[in-house]
Amino acid sequence: MTETAVVALATFFATIGPLDIAAMFAALTAENTKQYQRIMATRGTLIAAVILLIFAFFGNTLLSSMGISLAALSAAGGILLLLIGIEMVFAREPSVSRPTCEEEIEAASKQDISVFPIATPLIAGPGTMGAVILLMANTEGDLVQQGIVIGSLIIILLATYLSLILASQIQNLFGVTGMRVISRVMGILLCALAIQFIFDGIALSGLVNT
Repeated sequence: MTETAVVALATFFATIGPLDIAAMFAALTAENTKQYQRIMATRGTLIAAVILLIFAFFGNTLLSSMGISLAALSAAGGILLLLIGIEMVFAREPSVSRPTCEEEIEAASKQDISVFPIATPLIAGPGTMGAVILLMANTEGDLVQQGIVIGSLIIILLATYLSLILASQIQNLFGVTGMRVISRVMGILLCALAIQFIFDGIALSGLVNT
């Protein structure tokens, strides 16, 4: 159970990236009031939570209805997380959760940024959606372990919410270098977890005899 919690917390922290989101949130809301920032942070986090919980409880059922096996999900999810981890190690913002130039321009022109880009793709991005489905599938129906995964997700979402509320203070505290160091360390851990997911997928597929 402890292992499940550690893996889930590390995976969600790395895929969501509360510190990276805080930096972008600070830039997007630099000229807005504290009240506006609080409303956007609250609304964005809640919407992201709903999206991720839907994927947590119904994502595996959807994939099963499409004929996608746990082995394929584990391998594919591992590859996706590995790509995110590599970009984090090299101090690049993961491209799977980074808005395009056109999307950034659209976000800048809108007053409500809670749904886009805060809720998705910054918090509930493809990497996090894949991770929550994969972690829930790996519990194999164990309600206790599923509760641990959901609890870990909620903890990271709360940490993300706090990072949005305290975005400017966090930037001043850690600075660019400090945030990059944390990102690199989490990237290394995520790469290791991703490789393990790939190994598990290969083992479940039966392609390699163990």
